[in-house]
Amino acid sequence: MTLFLFPSFLSKSFLMALNNSSWRLSQLSFFLVGIPGLEESQHWIALPLGVLYLLALVGNITILFIIWTDPSLHQPMYLFLAMLAAIDLVLASSTAPKAFAVLLIHAHEIGYIVCLVQMFFIHAFSSMESGVLVAMALDRYVAICHPLHHSIILHPGVIRCIGVAVLLRGLLLLLPFPLLLRRLMFCRATIIGHAYCEHMAVVKLACSETTVNRAYGLAVALLVVGTDILAIGISYAHILQAVLKVPGSEARLKAFSTCGLHVCVILVFYVPGMFSFLTHRLGHHVPHHIHVLLATLYLLLPPALNPLVYGVKTQQIRQRVLRVFYTKGLI
Repeated sequence: MTLFLFPSFLSKSFLMALNNSSWRLSQLSFFLVGIPGLEESQHWIALPLGVLYLLALVGNITILFIIWTDPSLHQPMYLFLAMLAAIDLVLASSTAPKAFAVLLIHAHEIGYIVCLVQMFFIHAFSSMESGVLVAMALDRYVAICHPLHHSIILHPGVIRCIGVAVLLRGLLLLLPFPLLLRRLMFCRATIIGHAYCEHMAVVKLACSETTVNRAYGLAVALLVVGTDILAIGISYAHILQAVLKVPGSEARLKAFSTCGLHVCVILVFYVPGMFSFLTHRLGHHVPHHIHVLLATLYLLLPPALNPLVYGVKTQQIRQRVLRVFYTKGLI
């Protein structure tokens, strides 16, 4: 009898020790809650998110197709818009499929490698989008303040260099995120109160020291967002100064309309992102479901709205889209 009780006791003790111990990330799967506190209505929340994702796919693919197939649109403004559309496609596709699986069919589990890859893509391509917005502000500055030298300053070689710089900055700055996470120890509670793998949400689950992770995350956020917003602000200060000197009211209105379009896109991207960033560190009184909803919209709203804003407001793209549909007999 004792011989049978001893293995049973040993296995129970082993399981208790196992449950109470810390685990390496490579031994873990995470559990994505979705929208904490709104579990009963998550399937309804998934519907508008699905509409946003569909708009992002159709809109950005259309923008890329139009710019790729029309040589007259191979100009700095449209090339930067094509970069933005490609980044938005990756950003939305990195977030939406798993978020829908969590909200609709309760597929909450996510492997650690998948979680790290998703987190890297989300943060890296968010950084790239911020860089492209800076490039678009630079394009507007040159077009308005130095119109006669626009094609000389922003020639194809410079545009390629800007694209490569934006890509490398996103990859190199954000690559340490998953690498630093792999050195952490995680406790039994591996429940992420989010619809996707967000960096700080994963860091908060660690039992071991996370000072390096938090400090690096803060440094990257301040470096990327701080320098990009500063560059955009300086560009638009010069633009505003130049526009106010334009004698004709019609010319000023056209310039304000073009720049106002870009400013709206900038605000849609940065405001929810800054809210999410500050909430993780300072907003302890903000309801968690509000934080998660805004953080999810931050990754889906700009990719869905950017093609609509630029497609409707940019005459060349609007005419090219109408021509394509007219040729195919759809309108």
